[in-house]
Amino acid sequence: MPLGDQITANLPYLRRYARALTGSQSSGDAFVRATLEAALADDELRASLAGGRVPLFRAFTTLWSSACLEVAGGPEPAGVHEAAAQERLSHVTPPNRQALLLTTIEEFSLEEAAEIMGVSPDEVAELASEAIREIERDSATGVLIIEDEPLISMQLEDIVRSLGHEVVGTAATRTQAQQVIAEQRPGLVLADIQLADGSSGLDAVDDILAVGDLPVIFITAFPERLLTGDRPEPTYLVTKPFQEASVRAAISQALFFGSSRPVS
Repeated sequence: MPLGDQITANLPYLRRYARALTGSQSSGDAFVRATLEAALADDELRASLAGGRVPLFRAFTTLWSSACLEVAGGPEPAGVHEAAAQERLSHVTPPNRQALLLTTIEEFSLEEAAEIMGVSPDEVAELASEAIREIERDSATGVLIIEDEPLISMQLEDIVRSLGHEVVGTAATRTQAQQVIAEQRPGLVLADIQLADGSSGLDAVDDILAVGDLPVIFITAFPERLLTGDRPEPTYLVTKPFQEASVRAAISQALFFGSSRPVS
């Protein structure tokens, strides 16, 4: 496969990783763009990207890790959630977040994540575990699950409760989601994008965000529908079929970067 096609195929996932790592679509995309520009200017780096996803993520990590040291003392981020993220980032080291995201959301093996980060597989495992311990110290919140497949909905409920959160409602359609929101105010939403009656989880989420801003995790078998660059994209996106660890990590990350709201 030509190098350009390889990068194009992997780019949506690198952008997803960058957004989750930085807590901002604009910041994440800026780092991805800088990575690609560096590759265009460096023949050796560009040649290494022919190795697939691992070299691409490694190139991004090299640039991001060096830039982090410079950005840490910079101006405060502009957005509400970015400001909250910046405060929380002072308590969780960047390598911990990297290890967690690479091995869960992006589903790299420990060995692949170690190559990307330039550490040993054992170090990756410990960094990811420490990230989970740090993030799960957040207060519990209420979660709305928008999912039309009963077995998946029950699986998500189990994961949510195992993390110490409360399920404030489940919905299989946009209308049901509206009914839950009329009675409850969740601190987090887990949403599929294709629902039972043909309605859209995207529309259901738009209804919710019209009431108040809160973190949303999309869990879908169609990630390409959301990673187009044509509209604001979700920071937290888990692909079906999912691993439990991926959902746990996404929940922890979403509550880490977004402000948790109390259960009504």
